[in-house]
Amino acid sequence: MELKYGVILQRGTNIINATPVPDFLIKSISEQGYSLEAAIADLIDNSVSARSDAIQVLVDSDTEPFQLFLADNGDGMTQGELIHNMQFPSSSPDGNRSLADLGRFGLGLKAASFSQTRKFTVLSRKRGDKKYFGLTWDVEHLVKTKKWELLVNSEVEVNKLLNDFNKLNQDFNGEISDFSPNTIVIWSGLYKFEKYLKEHNRKKALNREIVQNTTEHLGIVFHRFLDNPVQPLTIRVNNSHIKPFNPFPENQQSLRKLEFRQKDFGHDNIKLEGFVLPSFSIKESQQLGNDWTTPNKSLLDMEGVYIYRSNRLIIYGGWNGLIRKSPRLQLARLRVDIGNKADHLLHLNVAKSQVIIPHDLIKAFKGYIEELTSEAEKEFYNRGIKKFTHQPNPKDAKFLKKIHSNKGPLLELNHDFPLLNDLVESCNQKQKTQLLLLVRMINTAINKIRDTHENVPFYRCDETKDNDFFETILSLKNQGFSSEFIKKNLISELGIELDTLPTELLKILE
Repeated sequence: MELKYGVILQRGTNIINATPVPDFLIKSISEQGYSLEAAIADLIDNSVSARSDAIQVLVDSDTEPFQLFLADNGDGMTQGELIHNMQFPSSSPDGNRSLADLGRFGLGLKAASFSQTRKFTVLSRKRGDKKYFGLTWDVEHLVKTKKWELLVNSEVEVNKLLNDFNKLNQDFNGEISDFSPNTIVIWSGLYKFEKYLKEHNRKKALNREIVQNTTEHLGIVFHRFLDNPVQPLTIRVNNSHIKPFNPFPENQQSLRKLEFRQKDFGHDNIKLEGFVLPSFSIKESQQLGNDWTTPNKSLLDMEGVYIYRSNRLIIYGGWNGLIRKSPRLQLARLRVDIGNKADHLLHLNVAKSQVIIPHDLIKAFKGYIEELTSEAEKEFYNRGIKKFTHQPNPKDAKFLKKIHSNKGPLLELNHDFPLLNDLVESCNQKQKTQLLLLVRMINTAINKIRDTHENVPFYRCDETKDNDFFETILSLKNQGFSSEFIKKNLISELGIELDTLPTELLKILE
């Protein structure tokens, strides 16, 4: 008996053969949210797990179909190990793994590769052996046969791919062409560039992705491996040596570290550590080669949570849905370290691009983030004032404290004063925003009276470009307060000149 869609139901049985159509399933598996740089990083995870200390990524963009080679000098695989690792999946996500294993689902090689190509080959040999074995997944073959069949590469095919790799390696890296890989992954065609872009844009777009986005991403994601003083990892992309970028430059004395929190989690533990960048990093971040940002990212891009799993950075930038991004928080970064035995509890996805914080940990995360962002806000709002370092006496908890600045001595309310601190911490986010704005107004009024900054705005106009300030203005307007009242009793009391306000805000106050 034949049912709809060609499914066969055998008479006298209560079983239906539900083997998926190979090419349909592979195309579905490939849609796991991989960008090109994330897919390459996933392949490098396998190289790191195989104890590689040198990895090369080579891209031939001169002819179509484009070819990408990723080669490493790790342990390599026997023919049997290669067959096993090319299967869907090759391991259980619940299985025991070594501390250095960066995989989880046994799908990374396949899913990452199929997210970028429709045909890929893996050549491998065991370390010390001479002969390579090769296997290929080809969607075109699966479409024709409708069977889960891996293609075994002939010796001629293997040698041709090796020659292609060696030639490209010589072209890009002639001076280090003695690199001898044990595993090479070859993507034959990059369909997202070849099918979805106009011909004259394809090569340019691919080179930009490789030279700009991929090199930068790998430098961030693998910075702990690249910086390892005992056995540093070397990654080259075409003729570029990947340089590590540490988002937490602890060599900078001005980087402020909060007291860390640590908690047992499953069979592992999780460590939270907050960092507040110095206010002058806002200006320095606009210069190339600074310690705070990469060339193509801003402080706002890099604000938020950084989750490391076995020293590999999984996600970075943004607050992972816990709070919203905001310019006033751009100096805040939260470093989270976990082992690889808590993956199932953190709901790490196949592409290693998303982590869902379990309900049991959300309260701890939010509490620590609230403490971190409060400190980052203070640093952000004081960025127009250069404070000279001094060590206050912790026993001297006065309501008003004196700050030595480049504008002379200033007085401001002491956030560490117990009553004020308790009041701020007891507020919800909206109340806290309003209270901190009042504190700013009081600070301005005090220093106006003391005549410490005559005719000089206490806060620059660009400091009003954050969401909370706009929301406060809109809230007052919605409550019926006139524009004149807001100008006279709020903006003026903050020491802000009206003609320095952003255009959007002036329109609201017309």
